[in-house]
Parts: sequence; structure tokens; C-alpha cells
Amino acid sequence: MSQMNRRRALQLLGALGTTGLVAACGDDTESGPAAGPKSPIKIGLIAPQAGGLKAIGEEITNGFQLFLDLHDQQLGGHPVTLITADEGDGAKTAQAAVDGLLKQGALALTGVVNSAAMLGIRDMVEEARVPLIGSNASPSSLQSVVYIWRTSYVLDEAGRALGRYLKDRLPANSKIVMIMPENVGAPDVVRGFRQEFGASDPRIAGEVVWTTPALNPGKTAFVQDIRRARNRKPTAIFCFFAGDAGVEFVKQLRNEGYRGPIYAPGFLTEGAALDSLKNDALNIQTALNYSADLNNVANRVFASAYRKKHNISPTTYAMASYDAAQVLHQAIGLAGDNPDRQQVNLALGKLGQIDSPRGIWQFNQPRTPQQKWYLRQVQRDGQVLSNVVVNELATLG
Repeated sequence: MSQMNRRRALQLLGALGTTGLVAACGDDTESGPAAGPKSPIKIGLIAPQAGGLKAIGEEITNGFQLFLDLHDQQLGGHPVTLITADEGDGAKTAQAAVDGLLKQGALALTGVVNSAAMLGIRDMVEEARVPLIGSNASPSSLQSVVYIWRTSYVLDEAGRALGRYLKDRLPANSKIVMIMPENVGAPDVVRGFRQEFGASDPRIAGEVVWTTPALNPGKTAFVQDIRRARNRKPTAIFCFFAGDAGVEFVKQLRNEGYRGPIYAPGFLTEGAALDSLKNDALNIQTALNYSADLNNVANRVFASAYRKKHNISPTTYAMASYDAAQVLHQAIGLAGDNPDRQQVNLALGKLGQIDSPRGIWQFNQPRTPQQKWYLRQVQRDGQVLSNVVVNELATLG
């Protein structure tokens, strides 16, 4: 570890009042105190900069930048220029973002929020043979890729984790109704839930109620679909929404009089969405691979630094992007003094366990994390609402 990085880690830990110097700087790849900065590199970050997913894009940018802040703006000993590009609202805008970043000479790419955007850039990334460390979008249909890695999850895993839990928890007379947007990711969540809960379980009250997807829905966008669902007399709702759409869905569900349990992948109550929902979010239970209150050394360093810089708790989006920077840091360090895209990609395949704020994880054969999933419940902590971990659900991946 370089003297510069050692001083930076000591300054950080002193400012945060944390312990565990090894966790803060133990992943350095420099091989001695005399090691200095290597040749500069560019990393391209793709995230939505406007619209209903803007807040998630900001979290992804913040997470990656925080890792750079804690490592003297270097990855693997190389000074980094982080180039951001607007993902936009779909495949075409994401393709334009990738094209621009490749023309600027990005060694590797990261980010991507929307599953439709990820599928839209798949062939571009593979043909360019540039490593992409996706930090959010992860549809299960993204198969047989060589250059696309993901530090987030695969969407069916959230459904599997909740399905396994609710199968043993819901009483025999329960009626659970599934309400989902017609988008790329929702069928993954439904399939994963049915796989573990039981596709023919009589507690599932009818077919999925599909809603028209909208990144910026109006105040009545979901009302008719919610009324259709409520006509089935549900005792529980299972849904899959994120960002502004999730906020509007829950508010409209509550306005229509539903007061029963809500279960969902954790994106429903993550980050800015939780702040916007306020009391409407109380007691919602979600499955996710991260919570800011996890008690491990890596998370204490990460969450404390994030709160210090942004005055809010980090989300799974920020955490996965922080880990994207971490795996690039290790892979670029392994790739040598003058790494190219293919060398970095090969090095990614050599990484072992990652000491992450979510807990220890590692890449599996499909290039996604093998990791723990947690059950979280929205609870009040003084005047603040928090996603509090109440149980470990499963290790998946």
C-alpha cells in the first residue's frame, strides 16, 4: 500500500471515528511503499440524468465516486478520469451513451439502471470487447455474456427470496395478489416468486394484475389496476416497482383504502423513495441484498463515509456501484502497468471473494454475485424511517 493511500485511510478513519484500517485499505494492489501512480485511465459511467430514475442514477454515481475519493482518485494504482454519460430512458439513448464513452477511450464501463437499457447495449459491449461492470440492471435474460459483469443481483432472486420466506409464513387462508408493471424485469420477479412459493399454491389469488409501465406516473395512474386487485379481497400484496413509480403506486394503494401487508423487492422503499413515501411506507417488508444498518467493518467504513459526504444513508444502488469500483480496482491492479480492455476482463475472472458492505460475496459463473439476501422492514428510528434488517432470507446466485 502506498504512503499516500495509507495517509488517506488514516485521515478517513480518524474523521469517521471508525476502526479497521485493514478493511479501508486492505484491497490495495500496489506492491510496496515506493509504488507511485501509473498511467492515467478513463472509466465510463452510464446512468439516467433525468426522469423517474434520476435519483437511482445519482446514487450509482455517488457510490462509484466515493470509492475513488477513498483511494486518491485511483483504481489499481492508475489515476482515473470518470466520464459520465446519460443513460436516458431506454435502449437507444443507452446505446448513444456507450458509443460516446467508447469514442473517448474508456478502459471499462459501469452503471446502467434500466433493464431495457442493459439489453439494448449488450451486443455493443460484447462486440467492442469492453468490460462493463453493471451496478443495477440485471435481467435474467442477459445470458452467455463474456464482457458484462454485474455487482447487483439477478432480478428473479428477489422474487425467490420472498417466495421462500412467505411460503412458510402466510396462513393457509391468505390471499396474496401480485401487481406488476409490464416491463422487462417484472416477469423475472414473478417467475422467481412462483418458483419458491409454488406456482399452483391456492394462496395466490388469481393471475398477475399487470399495470402500464411509467417512469413518471400521474396521480391516478394505478387506480384502476389497484381496484381490480382489491376486488379479489387480498390479505397481502406482492409488487415490484421502483423510483417515482413505486412512490405513486404505494400512495395510490393506501388512498384506495388498502392497509394490509405489502411485500416487494427492496427497490420499492429504497433511498429517495422512502423519503417520499413517509408514513405510507411503514411496515412494508422487502427483500434486498443490502441495508445500511448491516454490522460489518466494510459497511461501517462505507456507510459512515457516505453519510459524511451526502448527509443521507447509502442505498443498494450506491453500494453496488461502490463494489463495481472495488472490483475494477482489483482487476486493473492485476492487469499490469498498461492494461487494455481484454486484460482487465480476464483479470475480473480471477477475482475471489469481495469484502463488501453487503457482506462477503463472489462472482459466479454467469458473472453475477453469489450473495446473501435480507428481509427488511420499514420502521421508525426517531423521526427517520429506515429499512431495518429483520432476518436473513437466503444465499443465492
